[in-house]
Amino acid sequence: MRIVSWNVNGVRAWIKHGGLDWLAEKMPDVLCLQETKATEDQIAEADHERIRSLGYHPAWHSASRAGYSGVATLARSRPLFVSKGTPFERGEGRVIVTEHGSFTLYNIYFPNGRQREDGPDPERIAFKLEFYGALLDQLEEERGEGKSLVIAGDWNTAHTELDLARPKENVGTTGFLPIERAALQKYVDAGYVDTFRHFHPASLYVGVEPHKRPYSWWTYRAGARERNIGWRIDYHFVSKELLPRVRGATIWSETAGSDHAPVVVDLD
Repeated sequence: MRIVSWNVNGVRAWIKHGGLDWLAEKMPDVLCLQETKATEDQIAEADHERIRSLGYHPAWHSASRAGYSGVATLARSRPLFVSKGTPFERGEGRVIVTEHGSFTLYNIYFPNGRQREDGPDPERIAFKLEFYGALLDQLEEERGEGKSLVIAGDWNTAHTELDLARPKENVGTTGFLPIERAALQKYVDAGYVDTFRHFHPASLYVGVEPHKRPYSWWTYRAGARERNIGWRIDYHFVSKELLPRVRGATIWSETAGSDHAPVVVDLD
């Protein structure tokens, strides 16, 4: 089973630039989209029909604020259950949960700390940390009930210095603040596994030049993507109990259509 997660930075623009052609070519079992920036009724009916004709069962969840945030999960097998939103997302359209029999999938667009001219926005950093903590509590509750979990999405945090090309220059930038990295580390300490790093261990990249390391997001400025000056902030984490069923994980870094690349995990 292949699960692809992709921050498309606007689903209508993504569709306009061939997103559904890409979907028809790749046909993942599940596609998790983040930052859709649209409500379900803003998607053209012809595009809805094409998604259905490809065999997908879509679930859309948008923010209360127009043109902001939003997530969607497209599954080829109808989920047993779909849950949209959580109290701790504050109406920002960040969480869809789908049940797939042997595992539960969280599709999440984690908050950005928002970088201002004078530094990270304290209010958004506080919200981001609150979101991280509340989500982990919810995951642990589900895990305590015996559920196997996949957490897919744009986590908006680079975990280690190997996960961005310019760590020293960004130590005071949201997405790489020590408090954000510590919040992500709590997931690792609790027994959640970064599937890409599991198959591509850090030891492979120690001493490797930054522009030769794998990333999933690049700023649009200064030709960053062409020079591969990026960040790895999009992940599939799984609860460690599910890890024996994970067969591979990768980043499709050559795929255009967004400032993010799709990230992929394959399950037995």
